Amino acid sequence: MDTPSRRSFLKQAGRLAAGGLVVGTMRAGLLAGPMAPDAEAKMRLGLVTYKWGEEWDIATIITNCEAADFEGVELRTKHRHGVEISLSPAQRKDVARRFADSDVELVGLGSTCEYHSPDPAELRRNIEETKAFVRLCHDVGGSGVKVRPNGLPSDVPAEKTLEQIGRSLREVAAYGADHGAVIRLEVHGHGTMELPHIKTIMDVADHPNATVCWNCNSTDLVDKGLAYNFNLVADRINTVHIHDLRTDKYPWQKLFALLSGRHFTGWTLLEDGEIPPKIPEAMRENRAIWEQLQTSP
Repeated sequence: MDTPSRRSFLKQAGRLAAGGLVVGTMRAGLLAGPMAPDAEAKMRLGLVTYKWGEEWDIATIITNCEAADFEGVELRTKHRHGVEISLSPAQRKDVARRFADSDVELVGLGSTCEYHSPDPAELRRNIEETKAFVRLCHDVGGSGVKVRPNGLPSDVPAEKTLEQIGRSLREVAAYGADHGAVIRLEVHGHGTMELPHIKTIMDVADHPNATVCWNCNSTDLVDKGLAYNFNLVADRINTVHIHDLRTDKYPWQKLFALLSGRHFTGWTLLEDGEIPPKIPEAMRENRAIWEQLQTSP
């Protein structure tokens, strides 16, 4: 049986290895998630606390994830868990200890920081808040911070906004690299969630620590289809937000085939806006389907 100190050591070693692979494989045109050491290696399953876990404290998150065999969690900001940039040094150490002593890895922090505002002061506020989340992530033992684009202002040319988002992302990615935190840009926002726009942002944010969080949106399927849109950013994907796998609202088998084809062994994190009556039971059911999706042709 693993002792808490052994579990902590193994998790830290895994985070360091994954971080090195993000930087080391990006330029080689490989997927930004950890690469499989052999053909049997699998992706990893975790939870985003948005909606399904928003009313859970840290102890409940850990208990429910362990019971459903969810290996990790992304803590969305402004939820009951309370892991926020206002935490004191002692509180941060306590959060890190709680996860280190459990079988659940703290994948990262889900901020709502965004960089599309034409107001320079608002833009700077979001950049500095991202840096505060990076420092928090480092202190609590997470591996990265999720940020997002959140729309295209109607009175600003789209190209100008996309370049601004990309430049901002590059700045926070460089800062994150200095603090051991990957920056994950969620495919999000009206207009900005379109994959050609995400690719433009990522081309501007030309830093190996700037990565993509695939978000399983309906817009992934438009124009030339899922495979084409996926491949626009495939070499930058670090995490994947999946939704309730018990629904057919998204072509799950096609997505998992694309991920497997890229030898992705990173985090697939369940995030869904509809709350089921019994969340722990729904998590277990999703775990079973998730396993099947990795073995089906």
